[in-house]
Amino acid sequence: MSYKNNAISSDDPKAIEKLTEKLHKCETEQEFMKKVNVYYKKNGTCVGCEGVSDELAAKLDENIKQAYSWDKQPFPSYRLTNNNAEIRRLKKRIENLTATQNTEFVGWKFNGGEAVINEDKNRLQLIFDEKPSEEQRTILKSNGFRWAPSDKAWQRQLNHNAFYAANRIDFIKPESDEKPTDLQPKAPKKTEPER
Repeated sequence: MSYKNNAISSDDPKAIEKLTEKLHKCETEQEFMKKVNVYYKKNGTCVGCEGVSDELAAKLDENIKQAYSWDKQPFPSYRLTNNNAEIRRLKKRIENLTATQNTEFVGWKFNGGEAVINEDKNRLQLIFDEKPSEEQRTILKSNGFRWAPSDKAWQRQLNHNAFYAANRIDFIKPESDEKPTDLQPKAPKKTEPER
């Protein structure tokens, strides 16, 4: 059985564009469902409603007659409520991604290497002058960094958590004796917790 994943990853360069398109579809669907429900409530049928084919109108009318529900309308209340929740979620996600994309992260030099911001690949990369010891590699792995042979760097996804992880690794501490998070611009405060 094949499974198609329609999730939009935050590190996709076109994430905001895709989320905006998805938001537009949800808003259009919301307006359509509300319009059809109002028309049905006024006329007792979906036939003749603007934008609804006769075939769809007949199907919606039949569904209402067959439905075992107190909610006698073409699109039940829960569909409108769920779609509205999805609209709010998408707007919040677009807002958060826009704020993150407008954050200019900075790299640093450490004893034996350099931390580099690779915006094209959306990665925080650690480039060492020499191969890290077994113990250092274990620490890097336990903090979410993975070896990327193609880039010859230890890396992880570029986000605020990458810098918090870098704070915990003493051997990549900036030469200025600051924490990696202290070097970064401050993230905008969240108005409500993410779910």
